[in-house]
Amino acid sequence: MGAQPEGGLTPTGTIASGADRRRVIFATVVGTTIEWYDFFTYAAMSGLAFGVLFFEPAGPEFGRILAFLTVGLSFLFRPLGAFLAGHFGDRIGRRKVLVITLFGMGVATALIGLLPTYQAIGVVAPVLLVLLRVLQGISAGGEWGGAVLMAVEHAPRSRRGAYGASPQVGVPLGLLLSSAVIAIMSMVAPGDAFLEWGWRVPFLLSVALILVGWWIRRSVEESPVFTEIAERAAQTKTPIVALFRNYGLVVVIAALVFAGNNAVGYMTTGGWIQGYATNGLGLTRPEVLWAVAFGAIVWLVSTWFAGGLSDRIGRRSTYLLGWALQLVGVFTLFPLVNTGELVPFALGLMILSIGLGFTYGPQAAFYAEIFPASVRFSGVSISYALGAILGGAFAPTVAEWLVQTTGGTDSVTIYLAVMTVIGLLATLAFRDRSGLPLGIDHETEQARTPLQGVGVTD
Repeated sequence: MGAQPEGGLTPTGTIASGADRRRVIFATVVGTTIEWYDFFTYAAMSGLAFGVLFFEPAGPEFGRILAFLTVGLSFLFRPLGAFLAGHFGDRIGRRKVLVITLFGMGVATALIGLLPTYQAIGVVAPVLLVLLRVLQGISAGGEWGGAVLMAVEHAPRSRRGAYGASPQVGVPLGLLLSSAVIAIMSMVAPGDAFLEWGWRVPFLLSVALILVGWWIRRSVEESPVFTEIAERAAQTKTPIVALFRNYGLVVVIAALVFAGNNAVGYMTTGGWIQGYATNGLGLTRPEVLWAVAFGAIVWLVSTWFAGGLSDRIGRRSTYLLGWALQLVGVFTLFPLVNTGELVPFALGLMILSIGLGFTYGPQAAFYAEIFPASVRFSGVSISYALGAILGGAFAPTVAEWLVQTTGGTDSVTIYLAVMTVIGLLATLAFRDRSGLPLGIDHETEQARTPLQGVGVTD
């Protein structure tokens, strides 16, 4: 055979240029970074400011719990976003859905930055805050599935894990950007000034970021897998129904895989550790935010590395290594954090972030390879959304309640360890399907169940 052109074969067997692939990677990284910047900015503010600004009558402790509940509430609406995005993503394409979710998240975030507080308009303020958080949840539920399929379905078979890691690193990049912006505003507007006006700026910046994301995403070609499906008029009329009729158990177990990662990750991304360190340990807001930012850098690097590693040793083996590393991070986190000193605090977050990256990097390719092409958008989106509910939705609230109830963090460690083990057991339930062809021509092969010890789906 002759030399293969740069970029190699797409999952459908067509040749894609290196420039096309780089454009897809860039667009998915930038788009998911912006989406998750918005999402994490809200979560961080829940631990740092929203308890005072929007739930003041509840008092400082219960006000924080209520603020964290609004973080979790949005997760309950992620399945709605996933159902809508999955249906239309499998019917009209991945690219169009991604543009819609980007604008939905951006509008909600900017409006939060304009909201009057409880002191200004009373109980209407938290009601409006919750409604906008719900819109964020719907948008986030639809974003992830489209982004990962754009990346994975454009990838050569041998580099699917590496390409799939591109939207994954958008999550720690979003956390890094959010933490950095809030840390800068904490220095520009310290003390009462932050609560008066400084907290609004990170939300209002979303307007500019969304315009950048839209400009980049509009230049990306549709997924080659969906293009072939559309050309053959092979779209499933009711992909959600087909998904749950044939792959309901796969969805549930795949959701548990993500839940094991998400519950632990939301100690930082959900804003809990930021609030615990500033309110309970006496660290300053900028110190905590910069430590979280350093943790996000480690998470980013380990996520990218794990995606590439999964191309060499398989998704399942990479996951199993990740669960072991994550368990180490869980048991070292609070002994370091509870010293109340900045360097051990940052070190604890960085150790935890290594395991988080290894259980997050292979996820995009892993999810794409367990669902057939005709229901793939629905499958990955809904599994992800359900996993977010089971894992991260109320993890910050649970952690806050456990600390207030027990007076210590040992119970939080046990909670996170249990969730990690659940993720491990769910991973063991799957066969490794690394490199499985993703095109519509291989639908029969894709329809064979990915679960261990289960028969084949017709």
